Amino acid sequence: MKKGLRKTKKIFSDVGEKQITRAIVNEFAKEFCEYVESDCLIIGAGPSGLMAGRELASKKLKVLIVERNNYLGGGFWIGGYLMNKVTVRSPGEEVLEELGVPCKKVSPGLYVADGPHACSKLIAAACDAGAKFANMTSFDDVVLRENNRVAGAVVNWTPVGALPRQITCVDPVALETKVVIDATGHDAFVVKKLEERGLIKTKGFGAMWVAQSEDMVVEYTGEVHPGLVVSGMAVSTVFGLPRMGPTFGAMLLSGKKAAEEVLKIIK
Repeated sequence: MKKGLRKTKKIFSDVGEKQITRAIVNEFAKEFCEYVESDCLIIGAGPSGLMAGRELASKKLKVLIVERNNYLGGGFWIGGYLMNKVTVRSPGEEVLEELGVPCKKVSPGLYVADGPHACSKLIAAACDAGAKFANMTSFDDVVLRENNRVAGAVVNWTPVGALPRQITCVDPVALETKVVIDATGHDAFVVKKLEERGLIKTKGFGAMWVAQSEDMVVEYTGEVHPGLVVSGMAVSTVFGLPRMGPTFGAMLLSGKKAAEEVLKIIK
């Protein structure tokens, strides 16, 4: 046999590098340009953010979800303690069933599902509903309008934050929207930007108490400042509620409620 590559049977279309690069650049630019203005901008693509995005997009709203990581789903992928089983307490299993996620009842009121299966189904549901994503994109600041109403977010590429400060001269860009949802978990990044400006005061999340925290997170989900809704564990940080640990029913139901609150605000 002669050295080198042998001739192979032609399987794929005759498309080269330049066409592939143009397709990526053109389609990304077109979509990003369209979503510079949206009905709802969700910061954080964890379970509550994804759930809110799915609910709103299914109502034909224009939804963009911003995520600083290259992956979507937050802790929903890996459950607790790096073991990829996720737990939900009743009635959270109803959302899993709605998404088509198999789950197992392990004790009265407690269900377990595979994290990758649950997370991928939720991501797919948000995509199928029409939500769009800007991942590897970090939230930098808020856009404020009259009476300090939140009207958008300032964002930048996540890798910019890893550059040495002396050469970090990459200006961010702004996205306008009708309502922002802070679904950034315990960090509550969006709310904290308002706190820096003296517009809101957070209490910080408390110690773990699952039986209290899940009910309270859902109950307190809502608008905390004109144009800003909090969802998921960001709710705990704002109101000083107990943390809930590796259970996800409240994350899903909080996302649903956040979507309901957004619809009320927009209408």
